Amino acid sequence: MFDASGVSQRVAAQSLVACRPAEDALAWVDLCDPKPEEVDAVWAAWELPAAARQFLEHGTVPEVGQSESCFWVRAVVAGGSGDKDKLRGIVLVCVASTDRVVTFRRERIDFLEQMRVQQPGKVGVLRAESFVVTLLDRLLASYFKAIDEHELAIERLEVSILGKGACDALNELQRLRRWASRLRRMLAPHRIVFSAMSRPDFRPDEGRVADRHFIALNMRFERALDMVENAREQVLGSFELFSNQTALRTNQAMRMLTFVTVITGLMATIVGALGMNFGTRLFKSDDAGFYAVIAGLVALGAGAFLLGRRRRWF
Repeated sequence: MFDASGVSQRVAAQSLVACRPAEDALAWVDLCDPKPEEVDAVWAAWELPAAARQFLEHGTVPEVGQSESCFWVRAVVAGGSGDKDKLRGIVLVCVASTDRVVTFRRERIDFLEQMRVQQPGKVGVLRAESFVVTLLDRLLASYFKAIDEHELAIERLEVSILGKGACDALNELQRLRRWASRLRRMLAPHRIVFSAMSRPDFRPDEGRVADRHFIALNMRFERALDMVENAREQVLGSFELFSNQTALRTNQAMRMLTFVTVITGLMATIVGALGMNFGTRLFKSDDAGFYAVIAGLVALGAGAFLLGRRRRWF
């Protein structure tokens, strides 16, 4: 239970029936992998709609629903973002009634655990709609965190591509591509949720404050989706950089091979000329002539190599 002065206190589960938040107060029940009877007790104590109860266990796709007295929303948190190969979605369901909010999840969600142990400020002055917006905004923050980690991985990869690790970059590019696609598939289905909540006919009796919060949340979602799309484009840009670096290294290797081929062909021409059947004095010089030819070929190769390096032919 949160009051307007910023003080929070725990309420026993047996006292939920008598838990009637006063003005400028908010009651929050956080259910982490509860038993069915515990969920039923909360629903009976607060007289929540049966449609919202069925909403908890049916599906993992983001969705929103409402009745006259309350509304409920299902969303997916980006969990495990520290490891791109283990990025997974954690389903979070929020049910909001008059100054009362119920959250339901099957796994640990870091920002909910932090809100339970830390003083979250004057939450009591918020309406249930605004408190749910706060939770969903923190949910979007999990995607922003994953995007930041993805961008850092891209930067490290590009440094590796420009260095000596270009040959090993293809597997990392594939992993980053899957990471960005996974983020896109997790975030994009939320469009139907945030767009529905930002419409004027969603909770029209709750005033303009809630409307502004819903609209701001939808704008933040669109910004997150744009960043995910940009993350995918960054992978494509890194792949182009990888392709260019690979082509450059291949070109350098081909230039080197071409230069070596020319030099060895020239040497073969000289050796072939020396093998012609003419009775010149050079062929009567015995060992001295042989070693002189070998030295001349070595000098020709070394000179050609130095000339090629100076002219940057390879």
